[in-house]
Amino acid sequence: MDRFKAIVLGGLVAGSLVISGLPALAEEGGSNAPQRSRDIRHDRRDIRKDRRDIRADKKDIHQDRKDLHNDYKDLRQDRHELKQDVHNGASQDEIAGDRKDIRSDLKDIYKDKRDLRGDRRDVRGDFRDLRQDRRDLKEDLNEAH
Repeated sequence: MDRFKAIVLGGLVAGSLVISGLPALAEEGGSNAPQRSRDIRHDRRDIRKDRRDIRADKKDIHQDRKDLHNDYKDLRQDRHELKQDVHNGASQDEIAGDRKDIRSDLKDIYKDKRDLRGDRRDVRGDFRDLRQDRRDLKEDLNEAH
């Protein structure tokens, strides 16, 4: 009987040790595989979104540069027109209108430069996000293997 008690007691102790060790094995094992898979899909989706954002911001930059170029062109034309009007002795109203056009062109140039700075800032932020998402994906892939 003592031998039977020793076997049963030994089995209980061994079983409790095995059961208490299972959570540690679960963390190391594949129980988080679905979560890792979701993380990987999420990171890849974030990378695609960041790339779309960068493309959109680059298009905005291109358009802002185009607008800026056109505004400088308008400014040159308005300055030339003012110079011609002064040289030809145009009325004060005509000259005042030319100066008003020049001020308007300068305001447009200022706005375009501000928009361009903002779009460039957005691109830098999107590149930062893309780099971080790539690092996250790399970590998730390393954890999966």
